[in-house]
Amino acid sequence: MPVFVRRLAPAAVFALAALAVPPNSASAVASAPAVAASPGEHLGLTWTALEQRGSSVHVGADGLSNPYLGDTDPETELPVLCILVDDRPAPDGIPTTGFHSWAGGEVAATAPTAGSELTSREAADELCADSFGGDWRMAEFHDGEGWSLWATGTLPADTRFWTAINAQPANPWS
Repeated sequence: MPVFVRRLAPAAVFALAALAVPPNSASAVASAPAVAASPGEHLGLTWTALEQRGSSVHVGADGLSNPYLGDTDPETELPVLCILVDDRPAPDGIPTTGFHSWAGGEVAATAPTAGSELTSREAADELCADSFGGDWRMAEFHDGEGWSLWATGTLPADTRFWTAINAQPANPWS
């Protein structure tokens, strides 16, 4: 069954169940089915390369990114944005505090991967470690203190990257 049908079916059941219960009834809320996506079936957050300055790249949210609900169908194949945080110093001219700051490391992108294969943060981190080495993990929304980050690396332009976010339902596994 296509992902969008699996998402719409519970919503349709909820809507029909709501019609069968009188308004202001205590059972109206109690009888509503829980609607939750299975791991790997939720929209995921994506970022893009915003700017390249020499060996430093600025990657983050743009007008398509939705860090609260996710923005990309999990069947889409995109590279995973990976990071190695090793506390290297920021180059001159790169912000080191506040939103959009230096992450103290290097970024790289995996081969395109369907979001549905990212069934947990651990699975995504393992993909990064397998691709680049044991200390690499999936980049997270707050690695540059929020919304974007600067790091050493070169990323392809006009490409979106799966990016994790803590404490929000905006990951394919959320």
